Amino acid sequence: MADAASTDTAPHAGAWRAAYERSLADPAGFWGEAAEAIDWYQRWDRVLDDSNAPAYRWFAGAELNTCHNAVDRHVAQGRGAQPAIIHDSPVTGTLASITYAELQERVARFAGALRGLGVGKGDRVIVYMPMVPEAAIAMLACARIGAVHSVVFGGFSARELATRIDDAKPRVVVAGSCGIEPSRIVAYKPLLDDALAQASHQPEHCVILQREQQPADLMPGRDLDWAALTAAAEPADCVPVAATDPLYILYTSGTTGQPKGVVRDNGGHAVAMTWSMRNVYNVAPGEVFWSASDVGWVVGHSYIVYAPLLHGCTTVIYEGKPVGTPDAGAFWRVIEQHKVSVLFTAPTAFRAIKRDDPEAKHLARYDTSSLRALFLAGERCDPNTLEWAGEILGVPVVDHWWQTETGWAIAANCLGLEQLPIKPGSPTKPVPGYDVQVLGDDGSAVAPGTIGRIMIKLPLPPGCLPTLWGNDERFRASYLSAEPGYYLSGDAGYFDDDGYLFVMSRIDDIINVAGHRLSTGGMEAVLAGHPDVAECAVIGVADQLKGELPLGLVVLKAGVERAEVDIAKELVAKVRQEIGPVAAFKTVLVVPRLPKTRSGKILRGTMKHIADGTEYRMPATIDDPAILEEIHDALVAAGYAHAG
Repeated sequence: MADAASTDTAPHAGAWRAAYERSLADPAGFWGEAAEAIDWYQRWDRVLDDSNAPAYRWFAGAELNTCHNAVDRHVAQGRGAQPAIIHDSPVTGTLASITYAELQERVARFAGALRGLGVGKGDRVIVYMPMVPEAAIAMLACARIGAVHSVVFGGFSARELATRIDDAKPRVVVAGSCGIEPSRIVAYKPLLDDALAQASHQPEHCVILQREQQPADLMPGRDLDWAALTAAAEPADCVPVAATDPLYILYTSGTTGQPKGVVRDNGGHAVAMTWSMRNVYNVAPGEVFWSASDVGWVVGHSYIVYAPLLHGCTTVIYEGKPVGTPDAGAFWRVIEQHKVSVLFTAPTAFRAIKRDDPEAKHLARYDTSSLRALFLAGERCDPNTLEWAGEILGVPVVDHWWQTETGWAIAANCLGLEQLPIKPGSPTKPVPGYDVQVLGDDGSAVAPGTIGRIMIKLPLPPGCLPTLWGNDERFRASYLSAEPGYYLSGDAGYFDDDGYLFVMSRIDDIINVAGHRLSTGGMEAVLAGHPDVAECAVIGVADQLKGELPLGLVVLKAGVERAEVDIAKELVAKVRQEIGPVAAFKTVLVVPRLPKTRSGKILRGTMKHIADGTEYRMPATIDDPAILEEIHDALVAAGYAHAG
């Protein structure tokens, strides 16, 4: 098969439109050509199998191995001495580099260890690990022998881990003894033990990576030491699997009741990941790509582990924070030290950097000239943050939009095809393969500038979820039932006259003020543009007269000493001026911090429940539950009757 490096093409004018139109007119030809970049044991009968629509499948009849394409293929092609993984851990003060040849040996040996425990094709393995190379090694080892991994974010509560164990029914759980935060050590093993005490399903074994910062007590017979087990194992070869076989299950964050396990297949995923590295991110094999996320999230699956390695890049696994490890210059240090070409992170990371270092003084200490582009995703990026990042770094800043379910970008400025003009507030235009449309409640397309439901006409491109684990009916009900022939994204937004997509908020975050449908995202963009505001959120609070009224919550930048009441008045006036009196925007509360998930998403829905006095479940992914008490107290102090 052709190596991706042999198909290099420079970005050129008109390339995005040509690729996009071809991907919709001839999806089989488009993705069949893209599939030539990876190795197959057996080629496909059909690129796109539509025989069971709307359950489309990609590369039906083909066989491949994802681990072979991510590791062994590069060693065979002469990249064995190239670093595959750089582990940079400021929280432990350690740095390590693993070449592709070393990665091949370590993955093969751990795959052999799993095989020795009886794990084979189709068996599930839960991975509950901190940000260490062994997390990626465990994932790749599963892929190597055809097992299905399900990574659970390290430090997730015992209850949430138990629900995932019962749903996935793993044969083996692989866990670290602990995770390390800037100010504390989080013991994982007691959480795992508690989860297994709650779970109905019991794995046959738990493999524990002992970290010196806090080793775990092992249960004889059930628990096995990673190092000892691996040392005694025979290396395992790659096993051919069907392109339509599952590679992994990833449970969506904040699930309630029965968890929702997004399934990713092997063939379409490998093709989409490889194609995206060149065409979306404009990265070449051999370059250093850094996704500052966590392997527990979809970004970590796609762009820490699989996509960079499938494309032959060097990937950075960073065990640290954007601020506090040791300061707001942490990202710049990593870029300089490892010559990072492209950085991908969440807008919240840059808001944190901007909050602590608004003048970017730390940046002057480092040489970041290797950086060609910054990509932001995970939540809506306010224009102010995007513009600030672009000004200080002097590189294109790409806000792109995607979901756990899709596994890669739905809309982006595809720098590898053609750099389109940047419009702050927009993730630019749909990525080839995604037929994105904005529909009204009657199912018809709405006019440019009109907010509607963002939907994707089927089939979804390769790499997107084909179903939910063990629940095809829930998949159809959750995603395919809103409009026949369409995937429901759950987001609301609009196209402008130039065809740029604006993703304003979740559909549930469109508020109705006296009959006017308004986007909280639009109001947040106005608040974020104030020079004293570091972060903000707008929620719709129940109101007897108008149905809902918007409420702004803002976090001020470090060092702001002006009176909060004056800042609040300015913000109210700013929204009324830029959105209009129709918004009925009258109240801003200054709070010390906003509640977020561990991936940085602000918990707007939870705050609304608090303000409205309605019941809610503590989100499983919340970073610090104590923040909700602070928000509750702030709402009570502001006189919200529903906040009791």
